[in-house]
Amino acid sequence: MIRENKTYDELRVGDSVDLHRVCTLDDLYVFANASGNHNPMHLPGMDDDGSHRTEPVAPSLWVGSLISAVLGNVLPGAGTLYRSQTFDFVGRAHAGEDLVAKVTLKEKRPDGTVVFATEVKRAEDGMPIVTGEAIVVAPVQKVVFDDHELPGLVVQRHRHFDALIRRAGPLPPMPTAVVCPEEPNSLGGAVLAAKRTLITPILIGKRAKILAAAAEIGADISGYELIDVDEDAKAAHAGVDLVIAGRAKALMKGHLHTDHLLHAALRKPDGLRAGRRFTHVFVVDVPGLAHPLLVTDAAINIAPDLPTKVDIVQNAIDLAISLGIAVPKVGVLSAVETVNPAIASSVDAALLSKMADRGQIHGGLVEGPLAMDNAVDLGAARTKGIKSEVAGRAEVLVVPDLDAGNMLAKQLTYIAKAEAAGVVLGASVPIILTSRADDDMARLASCAVAAIHQARLSGVEIPQEIAAE
Repeated sequence: MIRENKTYDELRVGDSVDLHRVCTLDDLYVFANASGNHNPMHLPGMDDDGSHRTEPVAPSLWVGSLISAVLGNVLPGAGTLYRSQTFDFVGRAHAGEDLVAKVTLKEKRPDGTVVFATEVKRAEDGMPIVTGEAIVVAPVQKVVFDDHELPGLVVQRHRHFDALIRRAGPLPPMPTAVVCPEEPNSLGGAVLAAKRTLITPILIGKRAKILAAAAEIGADISGYELIDVDEDAKAAHAGVDLVIAGRAKALMKGHLHTDHLLHAALRKPDGLRAGRRFTHVFVVDVPGLAHPLLVTDAAINIAPDLPTKVDIVQNAIDLAISLGIAVPKVGVLSAVETVNPAIASSVDAALLSKMADRGQIHGGLVEGPLAMDNAVDLGAARTKGIKSEVAGRAEVLVVPDLDAGNMLAKQLTYIAKAEAAGVVLGASVPIILTSRADDDMARLASCAVAAIHQARLSGVEIPQEIAAE
């Protein structure tokens, strides 16, 4: 937006301007980082009024700073310098509220300063939040400027995972066979998920190592069932046995090779096969992205053929529906967005797209081939002249092979500062795959994703999301 200031000579007593601003959680995070004020009253997680909802209180000086936006941007505008500002904080603002900051010129002084009455009100009911008076040096030169020249900010928080964890919270804890939680990270993830009532862990592995890991992290695991098994492979089979017996509704990988766990799950004749290939999905929470992003397959199928890719796509669609995406938009990736017979992934992508058109893949919109840029960026799709409901809006990304998927997921995690939850689908129950490098949020989100998906498959009503902002 192009803005033009008002010089001292142009100002008239009674001039008044207001600006609307919605207070968001991102505003509170930015203010906390910039000011160093980490008062928990101003951050998510504090219930200040007994309503059992977290409604962070906006810091008073953040609310007051909205007045400076009016003075610096509009009236008088560019070139304005503060002399003084008084504040009388008569109310409180909360995240999610629409606020109106207003300044009204009261007095012009011969020394070039001007006096404004200042206030911030809540737009919904007109209740005042702060009142006061500002004395500023008015600009003397005319300035026209573009206020969109500032660099953008992306707050590195993970709102989609927060929402999934909240959504899974009211569900009954999912009995989960945790295989070989024999070191602090894997055991800690299971204990943390149990504390959040996402799972009820059944710990399987070397008893002495599990107890040592619990002691190292200071966790009391006396309330959890612990099955002593002396070998990783045997522990994996014991976990599968619990699922078959109906005692566990999910498997969770601890400190063992993925191959051991999957070998047991795929055993014949009494494994966990459910008609489709086992496929892996990363549910990725990318800061700044308006929706969760599903990336598949990045961990199991190395060089999938077309029938395997059909299962990869269908499993991902089913999971996306469980997570609340009514009609998932699936972008099948290649290096190009047109079919090139020399690039096998582009041919497979086109076939998958046509198979979805014919009902061989159902529940979502499948488009391919798409390059990464025009799968996730609407501007890139328009530049390439691609017109579809998926291009630029993809919620599921299907990669050509494991190499590409693993690289994409790790680029998002380590460069874009995303968090990634990992689950294996195609089995009769979800298999939760966590990595030693995963932090608490990734482990919790993996359990939440599995719990929500299993609940939908079991016909359990999944609570609707409660908005955090």
